[in-house]
Amino acid sequence: MNIEIKNCNNIDAAKITLETNKLNIKFAPNGTGKSTIARAVLLGAKGDQNLLNELMPFKLRKENPDSLQPEITGAVALKNIMCFNEEYVTQFLFKPNELQSNSFDIFIRTDTYKQREQEIEELVRNIKQLFSGNQELEALINTLKEMGNAFKLSKTGLSKSSSGMKGLSAGNKIKHVPAGLESYTPFIQCQNSVGWIEWQTKGCDFADLSDNCPFCTSHAADKKEQIKKVGQEYDKINIKNLIAIIGVIEKLGDYFSDEAKGKLTTITTLKEGLGKEHETFLAMLKTQIDNFTEKLEKLSTLSAFQFKDGEKVAEKLPAYKLDLQFFSELKSNRMQDAIAPINASIDSVIEQAGQLQGKINQQRSEMKKTIERHQKDINEFLSYAGYRYAVEIAGDAEQAQLKLRHIDHEEHLSGGNQHLSFGERNAFAIVLFMYECLSKKPDLIILDDPISSFDKNKKYAILEMLFRRDTEACLKNKTVLMLTHDVEPIIDTIKSLSHKFGNQTSASFLRLSSGEIGESGIVKDDIQTFSQICKNALASDKDDIVKLIYLRRHFEIADNKGDAYQVLSNLLHKGNGKERGVDTREPKDAEGNLPEMEQGKFDNGYTEISSHLNGFLYSQLLDRVGDLNALRELYNASVNGYEKLQIFRLLGLDVENSVIQKFINETYHIENEFICQLDPAKFDTIPEYVVSECDRILQGNQ
Repeated sequence: MNIEIKNCNNIDAAKITLETNKLNIKFAPNGTGKSTIARAVLLGAKGDQNLLNELMPFKLRKENPDSLQPEITGAVALKNIMCFNEEYVTQFLFKPNELQSNSFDIFIRTDTYKQREQEIEELVRNIKQLFSGNQELEALINTLKEMGNAFKLSKTGLSKSSSGMKGLSAGNKIKHVPAGLESYTPFIQCQNSVGWIEWQTKGCDFADLSDNCPFCTSHAADKKEQIKKVGQEYDKINIKNLIAIIGVIEKLGDYFSDEAKGKLTTITTLKEGLGKEHETFLAMLKTQIDNFTEKLEKLSTLSAFQFKDGEKVAEKLPAYKLDLQFFSELKSNRMQDAIAPINASIDSVIEQAGQLQGKINQQRSEMKKTIERHQKDINEFLSYAGYRYAVEIAGDAEQAQLKLRHIDHEEHLSGGNQHLSFGERNAFAIVLFMYECLSKKPDLIILDDPISSFDKNKKYAILEMLFRRDTEACLKNKTVLMLTHDVEPIIDTIKSLSHKFGNQTSASFLRLSSGEIGESGIVKDDIQTFSQICKNALASDKDDIVKLIYLRRHFEIADNKGDAYQVLSNLLHKGNGKERGVDTREPKDAEGNLPEMEQGKFDNGYTEISSHLNGFLYSQLLDRVGDLNALRELYNASVNGYEKLQIFRLLGLDVENSVIQKFINETYHIENEFICQLDPAKFDTIPEYVVSECDRILQGNQ
């Protein structure tokens, strides 16, 4: 799989090769554009140029004569990509009540679980189909809920603040127009009475500005009290609530018993408002409606989780049937007709109770095993990585959530942000991301510098968790792009522990030069000890000065700072002011100067160097090291940044930038903590900006 990237942030052009069903590690120094690559692939897969324009290089935002645009080819075929980065951690992890959003879907709703779920669905399908697409039944449920929600129960009965009580408590003033307002009856009883009352009461706010009517401007001094009385008697909100509750009762109509309909007609046409007996009836009616609606909704979403562990399905199913003798206010022919098919479908399921019981038991058993396996895997990882935390999947049924606790504390902790360190959050995050990938099965998984900040043990613990377990429990055999500035994962997977990772890893080095990224494959033989790298350099056709730099480092690594090392150091330091150079092993004299190297020791060192470098001539090479023009030519002829920096240091030029100076010094001395590394002459790991700064300094000193 090839993905080409053009004109994205600092990248003018890049071609990234991915091997499918493998871990593809792309090693690159910081500043190469790893995050840009990740973002470009994500946006490129969406095929939306407007989104891609977010990556427009700054150098093209003001002047772009060729109308260049960000381009990504090869990513559109990737329909589903998941990327682990800081944005993912912020958006999905360490929520107040659980470690990861949608814990149930990610950790429990596996393919096996979904299969069992489908089998259970088949057995209860007849019941649920009665609800699916049944507009009459759906309207009934919604209207019953609307009726129930219009009233709220309190300790003393019905809450006065509920919309139904607000509408009914003052009586029906639409039917019974208060004395003195008879002339307004056509407006009060019109279809849009709420709108008229609102309009009229707003106009009343201006009644005291004049003796004229605020609506028609005619003289109305003797009618002001009548005009104001509308606002005093009628409240827009209460009238709206009254109309709403009457409308709901009318919609339910024949679903109520005849007796209930009669009582509701009386209640909704009262002149003086509700009495205690009316409130008692409404409270009882609300309770029946709420219970009836709850039973209907449970049936519409019937699943295995409605049967508790150990419950007998055959004994529990009859309780789902709807018996109107316990819902006296809803006992009507129309309601009986509505629920008859539902009760019949429950009877048919009862006949298959044995099969349903078996499927539910299987699902529960598999769910338990899944939870135990995930908890065990994550907690083992946390233990091996040295974290004093554990996780637990807690909660009933679909409310199950991934919880965190400290191993010294039994209670679950809220979220994780306030307890976990930065490193602990990142370690948790990458593992939780893996589980979401297993759940969603993306075409490509991107890991944007996921483990560089960890110590060696934690790095490998994460690699082990992500790629070294059973295929269905980790990212093994998935197409994964890991972008990193850390070479250690490559050393582990390609060389040191390649037998454990098999042929599951493809690695390469990304080099940014003049805006273009080149990719060089990394194989097992490319990962060498620095001693091997030095020996290979001595056997190459490199310049003798470059070979001597490698030889000096070879002695350093072997901790061989004997005569040969002293001779080499003196040569590369231009003799240190003495013919044979100085001997750093000897004490300084009274003036603080080191003594000249003894002839015998010099000759011994000379002989050892000659055994490594044929034709070694100390005086000739000393002259070349002291010739700035010769060193300049050698610097310009070098083809990789590593050797350029070694030669640049021999020039002895002043480097004002302390950051650049530190980089140069560290590449000159032994700074790599790994036993193995990539050959810096083949994989040019020196950032382009460092070499460019050396070029600039060199040009300024000509």
